[in-house]
Formats: sequence, structure tokens, C-alpha cells
Amino acid sequence: MTSVSSLPPPAFQAAKSAVQAALSEHPDANIPPPADDEKDKAAPAGDSLEPGEIQEVEVDMQAQADTIRTVFSDPKNFNVKHPLYSPWTLWFDSPATKGRNLPQTPSTAFPQTPAPATPGGAAALGWMEDIKRVITFDSVEEFWGLYNNIVPPSQLPQKANYYLFKEGIIPAWEDEANKYGGKWSIQLPKDKNRNNVDKMWLYTMLAAIGETFDPYLTNSETPSGTPSLITGVIVSTRPQFYRLSIWTRLAPSGGPEEDGLRERIEAVGRHFKTAVLGYSDSQKLAGPLATEVEFLSHKDSEKKGKSKKIVV
Repeated sequence: MTSVSSLPPPAFQAAKSAVQAALSEHPDANIPPPADDEKDKAAPAGDSLEPGEIQEVEVDMQAQADTIRTVFSDPKNFNVKHPLYSPWTLWFDSPATKGRNLPQTPSTAFPQTPAPATPGGAAALGWMEDIKRVITFDSVEEFWGLYNNIVPPSQLPQKANYYLFKEGIIPAWEDEANKYGGKWSIQLPKDKNRNNVDKMWLYTMLAAIGETFDPYLTNSETPSGTPSLITGVIVSTRPQFYRLSIWTRLAPSGGPEEDGLRERIEAVGRHFKTAVLGYSDSQKLAGPLATEVEFLSHKDSEKKGKSKKIVV
């Protein structure tokens, strides 16, 4: 059965990439191929097959198709989900909406869930009083259900933020998974990017949940079980600009023994710039209210004055 997608081609391909990446980690979630003897029945040689045998195999295959329906074959009545590598949690905060309902369309499909205990110091505890935990999901279908029921970044109030982080990781520097890391970020003028930021944020989320940001993971020499560098992604709206960020669990400190880590961090940034945001590798982006795609460790972010940045 051929399905028709309402998504633009790039977003549809990104969604399919997320599905394929998830299925490669969870092969049991995919529809198993027919056994060799079933293939022989389905494609008999010569006239040795009786007429009734063909019909029997077709009925069995149809029964299987009726039993297993994915979102690609039946967007409304699917009964099999495509699991992600990891569960993810969406968080939200905005000074303009403190004490109000979450920024989503009228629906009870995604109720707010309580935030877990916060690791770290008093600063993180105070900040976590204002951030809202929207929902945790672990499948491609649940992601799209969430995405279709929340306000896009272009329509958020000023100083609002969406945080999409792996479940169990608080979107704060003090979290154990973040405190030794840093972030890639780009700042874009609001007036020139209002029509682009929603697509950029969508592609950033798809790359995160599909685990395509860290190309080191696809290297055949990478040890099995190596965790992704990515802990979460953020979009922020400010009076004059948008900011997109990717948080990593590690950051190079400059020592020669960390050349491999720096190379891996730079690969994340290049993928973010070219494959996700759609800029060319050599394109210069800095200008009024705009920055290049830049990496800064969380420790350097806390320091006053100039800090060492990695720019791609």
C-alpha cells in the first residue's frame, strides 16, 4: 500500500531517517521478512503450483498486513510504533506564561507531568521552579503527535524556550550528564528568519531523536554501546533574534590527548550547519544580531571575558 505524506519532502526524509535509525537499533520492531519456504511458495517455478496454492499464500500475506499497520501505511489506525533509541522529554519556560497553561492547542492528549528531582546546586533548583515538563515520548509516532499539538517557535512569546532532552537529563548545566560538556549554538536575526525557524527547529529535533548528529556512532570501529555526545537541543526566542543550541555531554579542554574528542565535536557542528540548518560548509553567517555556528563549553560560558570558541 502506498502512503501519501503531507510533510514537505525534506521533513519527510528526515522523519524516515529517524525511523530507519530507530529500527536499526530495534530490529524486532520491524516486520520480519518471510521465511525461505514462504518465499518459495510466493514465487513458484513453472507450472508445478496448483491454482489454489497461490490464493492461500495471498490470504496469509493479507492477514499479516491487516495485523501489522504502521503510520506510513495507515496514519490514523496504525497499531505498531517505531521506537527511538532513547526516550526524550520536552520542557518549556517563558516569563510571559508563568502560572498559566502550557503553549499548546486545546487538547488533553499531552498533559503536563511533574518534574523529577533536580540534581545540582541551588541555582538549578531555583530555575527548575519555573520550567515546565511537557511530556516524555519514546516513539516516532508520539513525537509527531506532540509536534502537531504545540505552538511553533515563530509564534512563541519573547524570552520563551523549548528544551528537548533525553529522559533523565535535566536541561541545566548542573546535571551530571551536562556539567562536563558544552553547546553548539547559532543566533539568527528574528526579522529575517521568522519563516525559517520552525523548519530549523523541526530538523534539529529530528536529528536529535534519530541520533544523526554524532557521526562517530556510525563508524565501524566505534566500540559497541558508546553513548551519543548529544544530551539535548534548545530553541530560544528573544526580542530581536532566535537561538538554536545543541548540548553535548563532553567538551574538549585543549589538551593534545583530546584531539579525537575535538574532531568528534567539530563533526557534530558541521552536521548541524550543513545537513540540519542547510548552510554550505564555507558560508559565513555572522552579522548584525547573527553569529556563526559556535561551540563553547559550559565552564567557559560561566567565565567573564573572552572564551575559546570552536567555529565551523
